Amino acid sequence: MIKASDVQKLREMTSAGVMDCKKALEEADGDFDQALELIKERGVIIAEKKAGRAATTGIIESYIHNDRIGVMLEIHCETDFVGRSEPFRELAHNITMQIAAMDPADVPALLEQPFIRNEKTTIGDLVKETIAKVGENITIERFIRYEL
Repeated sequence: MIKASDVQKLREMTSAGVMDCKKALEEADGDFDQALELIKERGVIIAEKKAGRAATTGIIESYIHNDRIGVMLEIHCETDFVGRSEPFRELAHNITMQIAAMDPADVPALLEQPFIRNEKTTIGDLVKETIAKVGENITIERFIRYEL
């Protein structure tokens, strides 16, 4: 028997739909950790399906750290609606902080870096998780980092 509280907790952690969370918990025989992995795997599959779609809108995100390091990031999505959404804006902010802290050489190097807030996740994984949440392709186009 799957508890509604477990479905809700999984939904809050992953932003996946209620039915997706319930299905994952059923497939995992109530094992919360296994259900969490199933949701993440499905998110990667969703992200891969959307990878070919054109991401032609987005935002420029900036971040200044201690008045000594500055970052500007160009990140694209498919629609203005997603570009204004909280998950997309949070992703952009987290990536600018990552660039400020870790000084990657280029976008491919950035995508391979472990995320500074959770070293078990790479920036590429973070992008894929957000793609699964918002339902659109997301691409990191370019960034620039300045340091005094």
